[in-house]
This record gives sequence, C-alpha cells and structure tokens, in this order.
Amino acid sequence: MSMYCFQCQEAANNSACTVRGVCGKSSQTALLQDLLIDRLKKLATISDHSQEQRLKIGRTVCQGLFATITNANFDDLRILGLIFDAEAQIAAHANGNQTSALLPRDLSPQQILTSPAVMEILLAQAQQLGVLATQNEDVRSLRELTIYGLKGVAAYAEHAAVLGFEEEPVYAAILKALALSASEEDPAALTALVLETGNTAVKAMALLDKANTQTYGNPEITKVNIGVGTRPGILISGHDLHDMKQLLEQTKDTGVDVYTHSEMLAANYYPEFKKYAHFVGNYGNAWWQQDKEFASFNGPILMTTNCIVPVRPAYADRIWTTGMAGYPNVPHLTEQADGSKDFSQLIARAKVCLPPQSLEEGSIVGGFAHVQIKALAGKVVDAIKSGAISKFVIMAGCDGRHKSRDYFGDLADALPKSTVILTAGCAKFRYNKKQLGDIAGIPRVLDAGQCNDSYSLAVTALTLKEAFGLADVNDLPIDFAIAWYEQKAVAVLLALLSLGFKNIRLGPTLPAFLSPGVAKVLVENFGIRATSTVEQDVAAITA
Repeated sequence: MSMYCFQCQEAANNSACTVRGVCGKSSQTALLQDLLIDRLKKLATISDHSQEQRLKIGRTVCQGLFATITNANFDDLRILGLIFDAEAQIAAHANGNQTSALLPRDLSPQQILTSPAVMEILLAQAQQLGVLATQNEDVRSLRELTIYGLKGVAAYAEHAAVLGFEEEPVYAAILKALALSASEEDPAALTALVLETGNTAVKAMALLDKANTQTYGNPEITKVNIGVGTRPGILISGHDLHDMKQLLEQTKDTGVDVYTHSEMLAANYYPEFKKYAHFVGNYGNAWWQQDKEFASFNGPILMTTNCIVPVRPAYADRIWTTGMAGYPNVPHLTEQADGSKDFSQLIARAKVCLPPQSLEEGSIVGGFAHVQIKALAGKVVDAIKSGAISKFVIMAGCDGRHKSRDYFGDLADALPKSTVILTAGCAKFRYNKKQLGDIAGIPRVLDAGQCNDSYSLAVTALTLKEAFGLADVNDLPIDFAIAWYEQKAVAVLLALLSLGFKNIRLGPTLPAFLSPGVAKVLVENFGIRATSTVEQDVAAITA
C-alpha cells in the first residue's frame, strides 16, 4: 500500500484509504502529513520550557495539526514548509539533546519537492512513521483517537489565537497529550489520555466561544436570507470569522456583495457583521456540494479553513485559500506585516463577474447559541413540564457525501412533533430548510452555529440540568444522533464524554480507527453506539 489513512468517516470500505484518499488526497500528500505529525510529536516531546516558549511552540503545533485535518490542505509545498518550521523549532529548543532532521537543511521546500531522489528517500521514511508503525491494534487505536481529537482541539485553539485569545494551559495540555501519544503503550493510561483530551477540548471550545463573542458579540436569533442579489459577489467558506470581518470591511462601498457558504452561515448571527449592508446572506449548502455551488456562484471564492474539495475547472481561476487551507496551484493569501490580509485580488475579480445564479429563495432561522437559550430557559422549562416538549435530540456534527447520511434528514422528519432538535455544524443542512414547525413559539430546529460552536450545545444541556436541579446530565430528556466526518467532530465527541454525557449515537458509521477492543470499552463505559434505522432509533428515542 502507498498510504494508510483512516481518520475520516469516508475511509475506503470503512477501513482505510491505502492508494488515494476518498477526499482526493494523494498518497504523497498523505505521507508528507504523516511526516509532519511525526515532527510535531517530536517538538511536543522536547517542549518542556518557559511559558513564552510553550506559547510559540503550541501555536506551531496547532497550525501543523490543523493543516492535516481532512479536506484542509492538499498543498505538498506548504506541508513541507510546516515540516521545516517544526524542525527549526526542534533544533532551537533541543537544549543539547540529539535530534535528527528529516529534511535536508541545505534545500528549500521547493527544491525538495522538485527533486525525485530526495522525495523518494523522504517518502520511504514516511512509510516507517505512519499509523501502522504501532503494531498493537488497541494501542494504535487509542493513540490515533487521541491524535485525531487533538487535531480538532488544535483547530479550535488556532481560531481563537487568530483573534488574539491564547491560553498557555491549553497549549501545554495539547503538547503533553501529543508527546504521550508517541510514547505511552499502556492501554489504561492511553484511555485516560483520551478522556483528558476531551477535557482539553472543552477548554479550547470555551476559549473560542469567548474569543468569538467578545470580538463580534453574542449570536442573535436571526432570519438569514438564502436568495441572491443583483450585484456581483464574493463567497466565503470555511470557518474563520476574522477573515469574514476583514473581507466585509474591504468590500464596503465597492459595489461587491458578500455571501457565506456552508459553516460560514453562522457569521450571519453575529451583531458585528449585521451592520454591513452588502452582507447579503448565505449561498448554498454543506461543504461537499461546493463543486456545483461554487460554479453557479459566478464570483470569487475565499476558502478560509478546512472543507475544501478538489478544485474543479469551472471555478479554478477564481478561488483563493487562506489560513491553514491549501490546494495546489490555487493562490494563497497570507498575513501582511501588520496582521491583516489583502483581499483586493478577489474584489477586482468580482467586479468583472456576473451576479450569483439563484439556487433558492426565502430564509432560514439560526443563532440559538447558549446565551439565547439561557434567555429562553424559562419558556423551555415550562414547555417541558407541560409536556409540549417531550425530548431534545442533539443532531450536531458534519455532513458528507454518502447516501447513508440521508438518515439524519429522515430522522428529523420522523421525530415526533413534540421533539426539539439542537444542532451545530454542517450536519444541519440535512434538515434546517425543512418546515418542521415550532412548539409554543420555540422552533423545532435550534441552530447554535458552526461545529466550532458545539460548546453551546453542552452549555445548553448543563443550563437545563441546573434549571431542573438534576444531579446527572443524563437524567435530562436529551438524546443524541451525532453525524461525524472529520477530526473536529472527534474532539466534540471526546468533549461530551469528558463532561459525563453517555448513550451517544454516532453515525453513519463508527470510526474505522476504533479497534474492536477500544470500541467495546466505549460501548460498555459510555454507551456509544452506531446509528441504526430511522424507525428503530425513533422508537428508542421516544421510549
């Protein structure tokens, strides 16, 4: 096999991609990402330094982990650059310890990439350092579960850092867990490490919630336009709100409108962005439909983070990446010396493009983050006590291409009209445009925002627990049907487990990286289960 990657839900045959990633990732890219993870582990292992140094090293590690998330970065040159950065910091912080560099220090990343002989040696090394380097399948499973959770945690931490919010204890916990994932072999200790990673995920998600709300205000219940205007536009996708703010500011008074796509839908809920009259609304649906939706949008596209798919010719000359996103031959926008980004190329291109082609009309409602839910708490409690609301079903997470994901839309249709769906992440596009009605003025779909906002769902549950005076959050009328695809969803799952939530349905399949032994532990100790048929799960939810 030329690669071995099983970190996402679409791993080939629910086992592993061994020739080319279902996501479109080449075997070379996969192997370079394995090298990057190895270097980040090494950096974490030697990073017992001052707080200031941990902040710098922690940021480097988080950016590297973020770049290896599924559908984040397909650009081998930039991945080599991240390996260079990690090796430079290893050398700088080794304190006399022996370290072996993987990359020739007298060559640039570009020179390495274009040298077949050097790349052959490098990729041969990668074959020895990847997932299968751990022989024991349970140890391998627990190590990878930790690493994939850390990738999600790193994404949350990086989003917060972009806004100037960093906490050394979060970085320290990431570095400690990453170092232990490379050396610990005891299954019991690794299981504890998995749960500790969940605890770190909670802290990172809380930090990001603080960063977003203190910077842009608390999300408000908002009716979001899903139609189009008559002016040319720029479409922004991914997750980064800082990029959104800069784009809105730079497009002001240019005659160019701005639209969100997929997870960026949540930007419509923040007060700071509502003051821009040229912010039209949301265009399209979940990430996997971007090949068609980017083509019909007609204008430039800015991809800010993960969720980019192989770029199609129909829009290849009008897409840009930024942040940790990357794709070969797609121009990448980096920060300038003052920390800002220059989007003038996109604005100039937009002015000569046709307006977006209409996909749909009307509006959808969202913005039910934890502050808004707290404001509705009394009304919600009354509805539960009266029986008007019989149960909450948390249906957060990721969407994906597979037909099996119809399950989540069908489940939303089949749930009794006395149930309320709490959601965050792009999984909601399976049901957020359905006319599911409301209960006593409370919409039956309460959208908290991005997968980055999943913290709100946990806070909402804890708020209800307090309101009812319950000792255990699992005594609440809450059920779970979580859709997962990539590693931020893994971090959310571990966060829920660390907070004490049990009996979580996960689908459309259990992760391929869970060995039978590890899956057994999760089932027996936490009640983790795979989604079943809609009929069976509705019967269980309403029992």
